[in-house]
Amino acid sequence: MMNDELLALLKVQLKRDGLHVRQNEPMSEHTTYQIGGPADLFVVAESKDQLIFAVKQARALGITPFVLGGGANLLVADAGIRGLVIHFRASQHAFQEKGGEILLWAEAGALLKELARESIARGLEGIEWAVDLPGSIGGAVVSNAGAYGGYICDCIRKAAVLEPDDTVHELQTEEMAFCYRGSKFKQQPRYERSIILDVTLALRSGNVAQLAKLSSQYTKRRWERQPQDPSCGSVFKRTARYPAGFLIEQCGLKAERRGNAMISPKHANFIVNMGGAKARDVQALIELARERVKAQFDEDLELEVELVGEW
Repeated sequence: MMNDELLALLKVQLKRDGLHVRQNEPMSEHTTYQIGGPADLFVVAESKDQLIFAVKQARALGITPFVLGGGANLLVADAGIRGLVIHFRASQHAFQEKGGEILLWAEAGALLKELARESIARGLEGIEWAVDLPGSIGGAVVSNAGAYGGYICDCIRKAAVLEPDDTVHELQTEEMAFCYRGSKFKQQPRYERSIILDVTLALRSGNVAQLAKLSSQYTKRRWERQPQDPSCGSVFKRTARYPAGFLIEQCGLKAERRGNAMISPKHANFIVNMGGAKARDVQALIELARERVKAQFDEDLELEVELVGEW
């Protein structure tokens, strides 16, 4: 168990800088899954300076901070998260024309869908596929978010990051090692992970009416095919041969329940929270799907959702 004296000292230091510190904050209130036990300490950083200060204070005491964006693509353990959780909500952004491109600079806490909607309204294309995706732009970069054939790696140009040694560096696209539903950030161990501060995307001029029509079609398709119950989004990555949802459905697992968690009858790659579900319920369904798919198809399902906290 983490030293209570260290946590108490960290709390004092954070409060001294004007941060409001909550103790034993339920993570279920900060994730799209609405699942997750308590964080020892929880603060909201409204600026990059606040984030960097909180991270440095925690690291100086040997505490690895967990930086939370929009709370999507995460399953937090019922036992919660030890140490400090920093909810990064800095969301300033700006559009600028440069070198024949329209650049969108945004702090990592900005919500991806809001950036997509504003880009559409400005007649800019490149992230219209994200019009309904939950989560922050920083989280989207970590997981190389994408939909309908578009990926964040297609338009990102650079990102400013806070490194584990507390230095701030600027990374170019090729340095982020993007892959399917991943990046160098997601591949790093949590305690060594670079923290994204802001990103710069390159967008293209488009037609407002056409983009609005396309995004409306994306919205319609999404809610026709995907459940609206609380979830993390897709639980598993697509395999080399098949979509994960197809394999799970072929195993007859739609509507399978454990506690108040259920494999969605609408889309089998979604495990939804029917109300008060526990992380252990979701984990049980994850293991069930993996076992059945392996037995029936000899395919290994790889997680897209990230499990965090004390499992």
